[in-house]
Amino acid sequence: MTLSSPSEPTGFVAELGIERTLWTPGASRLELTLSEAHLNKGGVAHGGVHMVMLDSALGSALVASLKVEEWCATTQLSTSFLAAARPGERLVAEGRVVRRGKHVAHLAGEVKVGDRVVATASGTWAIWSSRPPSLKSPTGND
Repeated sequence: MTLSSPSEPTGFVAELGIERTLWTPGASRLELTLSEAHLNKGGVAHGGVHMVMLDSALGSALVASLKVEEWCATTQLSTSFLAAARPGERLVAEGRVVRRGKHVAHLAGEVKVGDRVVATASGTWAIWSSRPPSLKSPTGND
């Protein structure tokens, strides 16, 4: 069985400056040093930054355990914001597979600054044996 291999963050995740520092079946870690561009009006990390990191960290933990031909997508993500993070601080998001079935996986994770937990999440992912027809590219070049 050939498992999915890590790719560098792309698109929106790359634009934010998020880096992958761990990729292993069932667990992943993403990191980001907060800059002024990541802040909300109050001068602390925008909640969307935490959510992007958590969605990506949890999803990566699952993808790392999938066969190359399998596909997954977030179906539910619940996030709790526990503390503020400030410019210059290093956010570390870790995700892990809690339980995986054939078609559904449950995941959990947290964002920390050092030992301080600033956000937590739990979520559910759908799993398909191949890319679903609704997600096929219009050109057919998947």
